[in-house]
Amino acid sequence: MARIIDVVEAPSQGPNDMVVRIPEFGSGDFRLGSQVIVRESQRAVFYRDGKSLDLFDPGRHTITTANLPILSGMLRLVTGGNNIFTAEVYFVNMREYTDLKWGTPQPISLRDTDLGLVRLRAFGQYTMQMADPKRFVDQIVGTQGIYTTAQIEDYLRGVIISRMTDVLGENMKSIFDLPQLYDEIGAGMRARVQDDFLAMGIALKQFMVVSINPTEETAKAIDERAAMGAIGNMDAYMKFKAAQAMGDAATAGGGGGASEGIGLGAGLGMGMGMAGMISNAMASGQGAQQSAPQPASGVPSVMTLEEAAAYLKVSTADVEALIESGELKARRIGSQVRISKEAIDAFLAG
Repeated sequence: MARIIDVVEAPSQGPNDMVVRIPEFGSGDFRLGSQVIVRESQRAVFYRDGKSLDLFDPGRHTITTANLPILSGMLRLVTGGNNIFTAEVYFVNMREYTDLKWGTPQPISLRDTDLGLVRLRAFGQYTMQMADPKRFVDQIVGTQGIYTTAQIEDYLRGVIISRMTDVLGENMKSIFDLPQLYDEIGAGMRARVQDDFLAMGIALKQFMVVSINPTEETAKAIDERAAMGAIGNMDAYMKFKAAQAMGDAATAGGGGGASEGIGLGAGLGMGMGMAGMISNAMASGQGAQQSAPQPASGVPSVMTLEEAAAYLKVSTADVEALIESGELKARRIGSQVRISKEAIDAFLAG
């Protein structure tokens, strides 16, 4: 016969051990009349056949059918005049857990009013405490089959990330507005996650968003936009660069004297002429754009994955994700994918 556990306790439960199971594996044999010792920071939950039998508060308890009434209706093995039953006991730690970390394992893809499409990673921390140990054991240990601290933290992190995707999608318009929205996003997340945690018997005390960062591809797009903004007047900038390049080319030939003067004059003349050509070309392009919307020069009406990624200034993986989610319409021809410019423009227009 298996060893009968006469004293049920978990004296070695550390501050970071959310749940300690007695016995660690399988079911234990307990005797009616055995002692259950529960410390001040613990609650003990008996569990058998998918059902929680009862909850024990701090103190010393004697197992009887009075405090485990469900046993009276179960089959019992009688050995030596003692009633023996099999069960597991979960000691739940009631301390407040601070500085628990959460983060997105994969970037979240979101629409952006300025950049079109961005991919973000979010990180933060939260504080929690067990509010209903019996419900926690029923929902997490019984339903999910997990009880180690690492498993529980992974499960809670998954709940947080699913809510973070919803909250960011509902509140974010532009990545440039995110720094001033941390408090609002944190408050919205706390309200959403709090209900999820309470359903599992957990009280969410605090929730903080520490950072929301763009991926490398999105950061490059931000740098490009910042550079364009720093240039300011594109027409004046192009004229200056053209004149500077022609002047440098003319003076680079050397020679001195009349030839140097001729080269300088020719360089300046060519520079001014080139600047005028660029200015006229930009003016005519702007006039044509205002008169009738035409597709950008060099942009094909039907694109490959690479061409679509270059057009959107994102990676091919981002384009494939949009196609798989149904947000961007495309056609598969054999092993190849083709996307129309019209479909991309419709996606950007929302």
